[in-house]
Amino acid sequence: MTRHVWVLLHRYVNLVILVFLVITSLTGSVIAFNSELERVFAPQLFSAPQPDRPKLDLATLAERAGRLVPQARVTEVVMTEVDQASVAFAAAKDAETGRRAELGFSEFFVDPWTGDELGRRRRADLSEGVINLMPFIYELHFSLLAGPTGERLFGIVALVWTLDCFVGFYLALPASRSNFWRRWRQAWRFKRGASVYRFTVDLHRAGGLWLWPLLFVFGWSSVMLELRPVYEAVTGAVFDYESPRTVFLSTARPANETPALDWRAAQAVGERLIAAQAWQSGLTVREPLGLTYIARIGAYYYEVRGSRDLFERAPKGGSTYVIFDGSSGELIKFSMPTGQRAGNTVESWLYALHMTRVFGRPYQTAVCILGLLIAALSVTGILIWLKKRRARRLARHREAMPGA
Repeated sequence: MTRHVWVLLHRYVNLVILVFLVITSLTGSVIAFNSELERVFAPQLFSAPQPDRPKLDLATLAERAGRLVPQARVTEVVMTEVDQASVAFAAAKDAETGRRAELGFSEFFVDPWTGDELGRRRRADLSEGVINLMPFIYELHFSLLAGPTGERLFGIVALVWTLDCFVGFYLALPASRSNFWRRWRQAWRFKRGASVYRFTVDLHRAGGLWLWPLLFVFGWSSVMLELRPVYEAVTGAVFDYESPRTVFLSTARPANETPALDWRAAQAVGERLIAAQAWQSGLTVREPLGLTYIARIGAYYYEVRGSRDLFERAPKGGSTYVIFDGSSGELIKFSMPTGQRAGNTVESWLYALHMTRVFGRPYQTAVCILGLLIAALSVTGILIWLKKRRARRLARHREAMPGA
């Protein structure tokens, strides 16, 4: 393919995905500080820290939350923040229709020290007020508020964007071999005293080059989050990799909504299994993070913070876990985020980088700025295209004039 064809492809691909890129980059700038902004707009969902009092264990939180919502069954309890625990429920099924009753909320939060309810909300529903502002922005970022369809669409856009990163890098290379390295150095620079148009070109080209590693990371990690089959196929072809979905896709275990192990027994089994696996793997277990019952395979998922974890800020996303049978307690799977398989380690890093869970406040700030710059790169690309299109139209008009 000639360079001109790649130019056209780069131009029109970006015209197609422009709106998506601007929306996802600007909302991404905001949710780089999602946890901090949640405390601003929904302070009632966080408890007052009690450093002199131990937190309740996961089983106790599940039992107390179950008494607060007696018309539903607790399915999960997670320490989402240092001062907040989230509880998920499954409503009882109607005996005639088989449908679950409407609970009136999709998120439920409790105090980790007392088990008292902090609040509940229908996630991203702005009719409930600013308590849902950050979830609204979050869902806009990941799915355009269009559910699974929006996620797939954004996944396709992310895949196109990732591929276009390589096209854009190629087009930034000097077109001629003459004085290649001098031209290549100039491509990374902003010309002093340049016109507005020249600055726009420099911002688009040099900005894209300097930001290229992060552009690729966020493009490909977006594919990871929203287009799993493509991401897993590529990762599996390049690295030693096991999909987190393997246990769901390969197990022959029947669904079971009433496990023999209750929350307290499940917690005890989870603690015993994770301790045994940690001893064998040289892992240090720091704190429990979550206990979930997965009815579709009749198994519990017990998650802890471990020494192989990457996340630094919020407890959520520890990624060291065991899955075990909900009736027998038999171990089904043990997983660590790093150190087991190269592909899974890469995935853990992609997730941590995308969700700004590593490198502290400086990285959060950098990602916030990156979102603004991605929007700027998209807009400068359009401005360059419009300028060149006007120039081409003017040239054709002059050629068509009599006596030209």
